[in-house]
Amino acid sequence: MSRYPDHVPAVDAGPPGDAVDRAVDQAVATSTESLGEQPSTPAMPHVRGGAQVAVLMIDVTERRIVYANSTALDLAGEAVRLPIGVREWSEAARLTDLDGRPFAGEESPLARVAAGESVPGVPVALHGTGLVPDRDGAPVGGAEAGAAGSVPGDGGTASSTLVWVTGFALADPQAGSSDGESAGVGPSRALAVLLPLADSDGSGRDRSRMEFLRDRAVLATEMSFTISDPQRDDDPLAWVNPSFERLTGYPLDEVVGKNCRFLQGPNTDRASVRRIRQALHDRRPITEVLLNYRRDGTAFWNQISISPVHDGDGELVNFVGVQSDVTERVVVEQERRAALADAEAARAQLRLLAEATTQMTAALDVADACSRFARIVVPELADLCTVDLLDIPDGRSRERMAVAARDGDDEKLLGRDGPLRTAPIEEQAAAAIRDGNPYLVQDLPDDGRELHPDDPAAADDYERLRLRSALVVPLRGRGRVLGLMTLATQFPYGRRYTQRDLHLAVDLAGRAGLAVDNARLYEVERAAAATLQHSLLPVLPQVPGMAVAARYLVGADGNQVGGDWYDVLPMPNGSVGAAVGDVVGHDLNAAAAMGQLRGVLRSYAWGGDRPGSVLDRCDQLVQGLDIAAMATAVYARFEPAAADGSRALSYANAGHPAPLLRTPDGALTRLDEHHSPMLGAVPDFGRAAGASRDEASVTCPPGSLLVFYTDGLTDIVGEDPDARAELLERTLAGLASDAAPETVVEELLEVCLPSRLDDDIALLAIRLDGPA
Repeated sequence: MSRYPDHVPAVDAGPPGDAVDRAVDQAVATSTESLGEQPSTPAMPHVRGGAQVAVLMIDVTERRIVYANSTALDLAGEAVRLPIGVREWSEAARLTDLDGRPFAGEESPLARVAAGESVPGVPVALHGTGLVPDRDGAPVGGAEAGAAGSVPGDGGTASSTLVWVTGFALADPQAGSSDGESAGVGPSRALAVLLPLADSDGSGRDRSRMEFLRDRAVLATEMSFTISDPQRDDDPLAWVNPSFERLTGYPLDEVVGKNCRFLQGPNTDRASVRRIRQALHDRRPITEVLLNYRRDGTAFWNQISISPVHDGDGELVNFVGVQSDVTERVVVEQERRAALADAEAARAQLRLLAEATTQMTAALDVADACSRFARIVVPELADLCTVDLLDIPDGRSRERMAVAARDGDDEKLLGRDGPLRTAPIEEQAAAAIRDGNPYLVQDLPDDGRELHPDDPAAADDYERLRLRSALVVPLRGRGRVLGLMTLATQFPYGRRYTQRDLHLAVDLAGRAGLAVDNARLYEVERAAAATLQHSLLPVLPQVPGMAVAARYLVGADGNQVGGDWYDVLPMPNGSVGAAVGDVVGHDLNAAAAMGQLRGVLRSYAWGGDRPGSVLDRCDQLVQGLDIAAMATAVYARFEPAAADGSRALSYANAGHPAPLLRTPDGALTRLDEHHSPMLGAVPDFGRAAGASRDEASVTCPPGSLLVFYTDGLTDIVGEDPDARAELLERTLAGLASDAAPETVVEELLEVCLPSRLDDDIALLAIRLDGPA
């Protein structure tokens, strides 16, 4: 088995006419990289960077060029049509010696190749149409060259290009096969390669390096060539050059007559093979990189470029293949891709951890924290997720708090006794709760009936989820196991979990466990605070001739306690006191101050003082005992009912929002007469001569409705307080004339409650029903 992966990188074959060009370029680069130069010397510096290599196939018998790649055709000009004589092509391409003189007779290296002679490397000057780029990528020759006077025989100009011509016979003209036929190549052929070189102006002044350049060119053009015969069954190889033998380890006599699929092996990409087969069927060029195997079984990455060869009549006679060992390049590329994939995976994990931290810290409720966690890991880390919490830390009884699934329909199967409560997972879950360690179940069984032999429904549910792999991780908070999370992937797309996934899940579970623990502590504190708040607020009494309802809401910044309060106090003489107040702040300190102030006000009201006097005495006590910084309050007293059921109402206001009175005829009155400063706002207020809180009086007929409220209902950040007050009054005026107080408070809150409750709200509604 090869150590190389069976994945084959995609190779863009590009335009069909350039397939051979690219293969030769790659072979040149690969050959030069293997020369073992010192790092300070660039590999093949004299081969022009980005140069297009011209490839010619010559019919040795007729001494005609029967195949030329696109670069070779462009060098000779548009007028050239294949097949063409070697001399005619040389003249069309304006091939000369280094002094710019045309070759005489058979001295041309192309003529020598056409005669069956091997040409290891001969320098020539090229004055063609200028399709070979110089080092800056600009064309050499062409119209500009002509304008510069670059013509054969002028001694060479700077616009000519130095080219190395290398050629060799593809088959021995005199040799035949054992049955007397040709070796399968058809008419004996020869291959010529024209390799443009840089750092030379073609004038002959650079001859001191000719030997060096020739050696490099010979080495660079020692690429692997194969010729196959598509006119025979299975398109067998008809000829391979010695470079192919060195590359693959297969000798010529062992491969001729066989299809080249003998290079394939167990890890050769079948898709690449199919693409090559289709290209051969369509008689078009193709370049592919695939894993091949040498004769000794070692694997190598082979870049193969195949081009069709046609005769003068357009008939397909051969396929030419050029092979290059690009193993080092592919391995480096795969390592680069693996490194990039690892880096991207690390970035994705950091993003997931950052998102989890943000989401978890925003959760103040245990159920919300569990739900947030499940939604975070699906689908980033899992296809399915369940979160269970223990009844007590380190306990055994588990309650399923949250589930999440990539497919919403699967969530229905993740209940308390769902498919994730199956034996392979439950065994690890029990161990995780017992010892606090995470567990990885890389492969889950796919047969539900094996797991649930006595429960067909459970077996069907298990198989429906198509479970592949699972992680079981305890949720820990402050050294205790609080619960358990189970992550799972599903076929066909879910991955098989690894230790790396387990480490990430443990990190996420640590954050989730801390969030759950904090949420539990917060809930305990909220419960204690709620108990305190309820103890401070009164139980509304049953008052003859009155119906009473109240609501209290704590602001979002509070801890289930606040400084707002309401109170209804029946007096011994039949009068009834009603108060609503707001201590500055909405925390435990404000709640404590509210409890003291409410008690003080009740005691003074019970003594029968008038409303203004009650608030004055409360103000003095607030300042003397430093009960609170400041507070607002309104206190009203209903006198005993008259014979007609009406009640006289007197009230005093210390900086509080004015109560609202709606009479049976629908008239709405704002009780805003005689406002006075807040409690604690003016030092010694009430002691100074002539400074006391006045009060106002109004008569309330039977059926009247009185509404007290705090500013949490009207003073909203970013909104107009007057507009909020008008909304409250308009809502109250629109209610039915016989609406019960319970209905009143519910309707007012439904319409007027702000979208975000930043401050506490106290709301009290009293309806006068008539004589007791």
